[in-house]
Amino acid sequence: MFDILVKGGTLPDGTVADIGITGDRIAAVGRLPAEAGRVIDATGDLVSPPFVDPHFHMDATLSYGLPRVNASGTLLEGIALWGELREIATVEEMVARALTYCDWAVSMGLLAIRTHVDTTPDHLRGVEAMLEVKRRVAPYLDLQLVAFPQDGLYRTPTGRQNVLRALDMGVDVVGGIPHFERTMEEGAESLRDLARIAAERGLMWDVHCDETDDPMSRHVETMAREVTRHGLGGRAAGSHLTSMHSMDNYYVSKLLPLIAESGMTAIPNPLINITLQGRHDTYPKRRGLTRVKEMQALGIPVGWGQDCVLDPWYSLGTADMLDVAFMGLHVAQMTHPAEMARCFTMVTETNAQIMGLSDYGLRPGCLASLVVLDAGTPTEALRLRPDRLAVISKGRLVAERQRNDARLDLPARPGTVRRRLG
Repeated sequence: MFDILVKGGTLPDGTVADIGITGDRIAAVGRLPAEAGRVIDATGDLVSPPFVDPHFHMDATLSYGLPRVNASGTLLEGIALWGELREIATVEEMVARALTYCDWAVSMGLLAIRTHVDTTPDHLRGVEAMLEVKRRVAPYLDLQLVAFPQDGLYRTPTGRQNVLRALDMGVDVVGGIPHFERTMEEGAESLRDLARIAAERGLMWDVHCDETDDPMSRHVETMAREVTRHGLGGRAAGSHLTSMHSMDNYYVSKLLPLIAESGMTAIPNPLINITLQGRHDTYPKRRGLTRVKEMQALGIPVGWGQDCVLDPWYSLGTADMLDVAFMGLHVAQMTHPAEMARCFTMVTETNAQIMGLSDYGLRPGCLASLVVLDAGTPTEALRLRPDRLAVISKGRLVAERQRNDARLDLPARPGTVRRRLG
């Protein structure tokens, strides 16, 4: 007998199957006898592996309006505001805000997050706070921490030293922000330095790379070279890459094969990229999303990231990765049915790949983490951003919601309407 049986759900590939859970593992998938300590009827519902967010800033989350609102809406004003807030925020305050956000995340079926932690201040209170949050949420949410020198590796006297201190404290991933160094050359040298650190320590490497409208910000080229040089491959991720939306097409035709050759991954953040970029433009006004489909066409793994929720950079957000994918498919013009389905995969399987999550998926032997959505297909889930009827994390039912019986679905074909009766 299983501990939990999810009965009759539709998997993302369209297969209808039961999922039997024993302990913290998926024990069986298929047509299974209805014998379990708890049976969840998922008939007609989409059963998906959990959502994954590979790019977030949890030390700043839920701080919107502190110390004041970002009046210009620009990236640089947001960084300046955060620079003030990080000096007055206490460990206890950051822990409390982050734990609240983690509760939101779990309720939305978001069970793995990579968060960048600012290592600029010598006090490293943010690192201390996020390590405590990671410890507390470990039973139900996987949290990866990135040592992120927000003000640059070399731009502050102790920037490099503090990254190393954070890694020694137990932070998981090496960060970076080359376009924020004083010169292009120092930005390139920071990448060479950080790649060596990641390689020597056997760690993953995730860089805020070219988050600017400047088409001459081409640090991703150097990053791809260092990824190849050190054999980091899929352990390395270039986040944002917004300058690519303004680059010359001929140069990009050279750049993309270099990125593909390196084996690195890419993490655009559509909600934030299109909000912060192009603020200096009149018209035509650029949007900061990188070249998603072009990278995917060359086999580069691209995942959608959330980046911010209610903080100095972004005044909205709900911890719903379907909101992120919904915006991404619009801005990237990924509206073909196959492309929309890929957008769902980007916030599940692709993001899990980027984070290097083991035992992820809906196969026997995988970690028993999944979400039941009040939708029939991945595309319908993107369209509706539906209720999460049940969230199971590591074999435990951690969130549950009653179905909205009154919701009317759009007709499956012209002339029909069906009511979800639960």
